[in-house]
Amino acid sequence: MTPTKTSTQAVLFDLDGTLADTLADIAHSMNLVLKTHGYPEHPLEAYRLFVGRGLKDLSLRVLPESHRNAENQDHIHQALIQEYKAHLVDRTRLYPGIPDLLNKLTEARIPMGILSNKADALTQQIVRTLMQDWTFAIVVGAGGNIPRKPDPAGALHCAKKMGIAPENIWYVGDSGTDMQTAVAAGMHPVGVQWGFRDREEMEANGARYFLEKPTDLLARIR
Repeated sequence: MTPTKTSTQAVLFDLDGTLADTLADIAHSMNLVLKTHGYPEHPLEAYRLFVGRGLKDLSLRVLPESHRNAENQDHIHQALIQEYKAHLVDRTRLYPGIPDLLNKLTEARIPMGILSNKADALTQQIVRTLMQDWTFAIVVGAGGNIPRKPDPAGALHCAKKMGIAPENIWYVGDSGTDMQTAVAAGMHPVGVQWGFRDREEMEANGARYFLEKPTDLLARIR
């Protein structure tokens, strides 16, 4: 059910592929690690399908099938963390229209939060660097006691911290994982069409609304 116009509403965002285009920095860092360890590199576009469930999962997906095991995954993951920290915002930028959306949500006093599968420290650093002009009620990345999406625990944790009922929160993301999270948490699943994954994937995983540009969201919450 769509929230009524008089209900208190909020927006919970995914980070990578939704607010910020982080793909080039992730791909660059991962390819440097792969090259150093003697593994084949991947083209930028391949990373659109590799990412979405955190850097540790990525560290397994990029390996040749014959080398996919826990030991190699851990080794690559640790190297990736160090490399990515050094290149976290070299090429990463907010998508066009995102600053305008965040400004308008702020003006309308709509609470905003961020829930990412990226490690919490890296998530916090990107938000501090690229989104210091806006206030978020909560910013949560992977780690600690909160499981990664699509487990709804993180989304429900954000709802509780924001003081907003899940059914009054619009969850905005770019992947099937995000849509699964929104559905499981009882939030409104909103898919963006400028991110890493396609509309078909999001639709198959429960997306009810789609945004062609960021400010399209405003028509939904007014």
